[in-house]
Parts: sequence; structure tokens; C-alpha cells
Amino acid sequence: MKKIGELVCKYRTVILIIAILLLIPSIIGIKMTKINYDILVYLPEDIETIQGEKILSNEFNMGAYSVIVLDNMTTKDILQLENEIKKLDNVAMAISTADVLGTGIPIEMLPDELKDKIYKDGSTLMFTTFKEGILDEETLKTIETLRNITDERCKISGMSAVVLDTRDISNEEIAIYVVIAVALCIIVLQIALDSYAVPFILLLNIGIAILYNMGSNILLGETSYITKAISSVLQLGVTTDFAIFLYHSYMSKRKTSENKEEAMSLAISETLVSVVGSSLTTIAGFLALCSMNLTLGRDIGIVMAKGVFLGVISVITILPAMILQFDKLIEKTKHKEIMPKFRKIRKFSIKHYKLTIITFVIILPIAFYGYKNTGIYYNLDKSLPDTLPSISANSELKEKFNMVSTEILMLDKDLSDEKVNEMLNKIENVKGIEWTLGLSKISDRGVPKEIIPNDILEKVQNDKYQLVIINSNYEMATDELNGQINELNKIISEYDENAILAGEGPLMKDLVEISDHDFNSVNTVSIGIIFIIMIIVLKSISLPVILICVIEFAIFINMGIPFYTYTILPFIASIVIGTIQLGATIDYAILITTKYITNRKYGKNKYEAVDEALGNSISSIIVSGLCFFGATFGVGAYSKIEMIGSLCTLMSRGAIISMITVILALPAFLLLCDNLVCKTTMGMRKIENK
Repeated sequence: MKKIGELVCKYRTVILIIAILLLIPSIIGIKMTKINYDILVYLPEDIETIQGEKILSNEFNMGAYSVIVLDNMTTKDILQLENEIKKLDNVAMAISTADVLGTGIPIEMLPDELKDKIYKDGSTLMFTTFKEGILDEETLKTIETLRNITDERCKISGMSAVVLDTRDISNEEIAIYVVIAVALCIIVLQIALDSYAVPFILLLNIGIAILYNMGSNILLGETSYITKAISSVLQLGVTTDFAIFLYHSYMSKRKTSENKEEAMSLAISETLVSVVGSSLTTIAGFLALCSMNLTLGRDIGIVMAKGVFLGVISVITILPAMILQFDKLIEKTKHKEIMPKFRKIRKFSIKHYKLTIITFVIILPIAFYGYKNTGIYYNLDKSLPDTLPSISANSELKEKFNMVSTEILMLDKDLSDEKVNEMLNKIENVKGIEWTLGLSKISDRGVPKEIIPNDILEKVQNDKYQLVIINSNYEMATDELNGQINELNKIISEYDENAILAGEGPLMKDLVEISDHDFNSVNTVSIGIIFIIMIIVLKSISLPVILICVIEFAIFINMGIPFYTYTILPFIASIVIGTIQLGATIDYAILITTKYITNRKYGKNKYEAVDEALGNSISSIIVSGLCFFGATFGVGAYSKIEMIGSLCTLMSRGAIISMITVILALPAFLLLCDNLVCKTTMGMRKIENK
């Protein structure tokens, strides 16, 4: 280890040059990494709804679709607009009632229930499909073009429009996230450290590691907008304490070393031993997200695990080189430490440990009940501001036309009109179904298929399938809609076992079911992995149980608060926050525990061992917790995207709760379970219980 430190000190100039040069490919990588703004794309490829989307895209050129709400437009204006839309390369079909009426068929010939659904208070609808998929760049460009060629009388709905608005608002905010996080971290570090220059040096080093991490994402092909938004601030919050540890170690070694190079060499060696052990649990926590069936977890997990690893490498190579390079500046900007020693908290924690245990036992069931019953929503529209054009269009569809969730049914083409209509009649009797529409239904109402233009017929049937549109007035991703979809599938299977019900509603149903499974599995995996690592690191059976119980208690409180404040969380936050909080804050507990073990082995009694361990750790834990809080709190308060805002709010609050819990509850449990710990920890069995 010391050899590594000596090499870093010897070649510090070379290291800084290489670090700067590596920023070039990193920035290029950032620019070239594709960002995904639709969570539904992370559903498993083999589920039926995803297969249905592929059929719609490959066989019907229906990669994506949008319902355009047209307010107070004449048939002539609608046809003119429709012709303009059809000229766009990515548009596969644009169809409205004007197409049928334009052929000379009076509106009275349309079925009353259909006429009432597509004309409401001067508004009508145009159904538009796109050749490329929901997330394809061409589709997003087409939505932008549609907005440019239309006026305020046209409102464009659909998932692609939502994705476009999500992209725009995310890109506007992401730079501000970093500025807020850095500003709050600088405030914390100025209070915690003894030099005005050091916080900027530490954050510059972390910033370099963040750029490396973001640039290397090009190796993954693409990342989600959620990952892009939170990875920088999360990496900043998680790895700041590594940098602080190196700096404190260096300043300590300066007092006993002959020169700064020797001091830094020893500091690197000491930091490497400590940081590698603690970073393993953090990395393991993030990698546990890869066990999710919803591959968004893998996206976040890999990026963050990679970020922590790069943070460690940066702390033991680039940061030492920077500190040595700016040593004179650091010395010139020295000031008295403002951070208190927290002696009263330390004294209270030891003296009243029994009271802490009693409080823990009282709060636990309350926190756990809230944790298990916190409300969760899956409708992605709810995470965005109501003022966005896509959300406004979706709202008008819902309010005027009761078009809340629209599904597309793919039936066998050879299924007779009689059977199809019989099936559709049953479907329309299902509670919550507004209407259904297919060629069989139109012809059954006296409009022969022969007079419908061929270009329209080709869009709704081919040699394999005929398409039917089903409209529901239930909100997407709700229990009502998911139950309704189950009922629809039962009816459909009676007529065509190979039929596929596709669309956003069925996709969201799969998202709900997969996410519910992931919520349980990812927490179990993260606890299991971290438990095994701690057994190896602490060489104990009992200590990993105690530490995980303490952090899980903090997670229960954090996740239980929304239940008691009547706050509903976006589903992603509920799935990943437990794993992130466990992986990111278990280090606080490990820091106290390792010092406690060392003190007990040196012959100190349990009170002295815990008191000294807490005294040597409390400042580091508070600084680390406050940095994590600072890096995420501002983003949570500022972000207009609730998916990101809620996640950052939970992380910032979780950092503080974990910090307080570790400082108060962990010492109490170490004192209470000292005898058990000594008997179940390697090298401590001969220690007397005193």
C-alpha cells in the first residue's frame, strides 16, 4: 500500500496531466451517450405487451401514436392540416372524421355513440401514427414539427409528447442541479474543514471523477434521464467523505513526517485500506439494483457503482497530486475549524443508551407500518407539471372525451365481423369501458368497408391482424384499470387465443406488477450482499445484523414519513431508495464499529470503547451526512420533475435520519449486545465482559 502512495507522490505531475487529458474523451462520451426519457422501455423484452408494440411498429408502421385534439376547426381546415401532417416523413397515418365526411358521407350516417365521442363542445380528434418508436429521435422531432405547424387550436397528446417535454425540462434543470449541490456542499465543507481552499480542491477532484463516470456511460449505449439527473449529485454526496478522509489523514501525518511527500504517501496508504472496505458496501448496494426485472435498476446501479469506484481511484491518485500541487495555497488559507466537537451528543448517547433502546422499540412498529403503507403512484404523467403541453393535451382528452387510457387490440384478420362485434359488445359492458372501434363495427352500422379509402384500410388491417381501439375512462396504472385489463383479456381469449392487447395501459400494468416484485427482491438482495461483505470485513456474525437493523430502522422512518404526511411517492423512488440509503450510509455504522472493535481489543471496557469510537467518528459522520444532504436536498426542492425531486428528497432526508440513528442507536446496541458481540466476533472471544 505504501508503495502505491510513493508512486503517486513521485509522479503527481504526470497524474495531473493524464487526468486533464482524460477529460477530453469523457466530455465526448457525455455528448455521445444517448439519454432515454421513457421508463416503459426498461420493461423486459419477452413480455407480451412489448411483443405487441413490436408488431404494431413492424407490421403497421405504428411505432408510436398521438391523438391530436382539434378545437373549433372546420372540416376544410382539418383536411388541410391533415395533408400537411401526412407529408412528414415519419408520419405513417393521420386520420380524422374529416376523411370519411370528405368522401360525401353525411355525419348522420356515423354511429351516434361514435359521433358523440369524437365531437364535443366544438372539438374533434385526429389519430396520428408514427413510423418510428415512442423514444426514437425522429418521432420526437416529428412532435416538435407538429407543434410548429399547428396553433393553439391543436393539442398533441401521447407518450412521445410526454417524453419530449420530459427531455426538455430535464435538460433545462440538470445544470442547475449540479450548481445547487456544489454550492451546498461548499458551505458544509467550509464549516467542516480548516482551509478556505480545500473545499474547492476536493470538489474539483470529485467533479473530475463525475465527468469520467458520465463519459464512460457511452459504454452502456444509453442511460435514463433519471440516472443522468441523480448520478452526479449522488456521486458527489457519496464520495465526498472519501476525499475528506484523505485530507484529514494527510494533515495528521504532516505533524509527524519529515516532508509533505512522506505524509501524503502514508495518508494514501491509510486511506486506501479504509476507503476500499467502506466503498465495497456502497458499490454492493448499488449493484443490488441490477437484480431488478425493470432494467432501469441496472441502469442506475451500474452507473452509480462505477461512479463510486472511479471516485475511490480519483481520491487516491488525482486528489493527492492536487493537494501536493496546491499545498502552499492550502497553508495560506488556513482558518480555525468551525465544526464543533459534539461532546454533549456523545455524552448523551452513552449515558442514556437504555432510553435510546426503549425509544427505538416504540418507534419501530410505527415506522414499519408507515413504510409498508406509503402510497405509490405509477402514472408517469403525475410526475410532471400540469402546465406542460403534453400534460395539458392529455387532460383535455380526459375531460372532454373521457379518453384516459386507449388500448389497441390485435385480432386474427380472419375472425368474422359477427364474432368481433359479439366480442366488442361484451367488452363495452365491462365497467369503465367508454367505447370500442373497429372496421367490423363501422360496417355493422351501415358504412360498407368498400367505400372506406384503401390507405385507411391498410393502416388498420393486414394479412395477419385487424386492429380494434378500446377506450377506457380509468386512469393508467391504477388497480381499476389493471383489473379491467384482466377482464378484457379473459373475454378476448374466448374469441382469439393469440390476440394481443397492447398500448400504454397494458404496458403500465406490467410495470406495476414487475415493480411490485422488484420492491421486495432488490431490498432482499442488497441486504444479503452487504451482510456477507460485513461478515468478511468485521469478521463477526452478530455485528452485521446489528448494523443492518440500525440502518433499516432509519429506512423505515424515512419511507414511513410520507404515509403520515399523506404524500404519495412515484414508484421508482419507493423501489430504489432503500437500497441507496442502505449502501450509502452503512459506512457511518461501519466507521464506529471498527473503532469500537479496536478499542475493545486494546483492553478498554465497553463504555470506554464505544465512547472513544463515537468521539473519533462523530465529526466525520456528521460532515459526511451533511454533504450527502447538501448534494441532494437542493435538487429535491428545486426539480419540477417529481420522479427526480421525490428521489432526491428521500435521499437527503435519509442521510440525516441515518446519521442521527447511527450516532444515537448504534452505540446503544453495541453497549447492550457487547457480550454477544465479543462471543461472535473473531479475535474478541477472550475479552472480558465489562
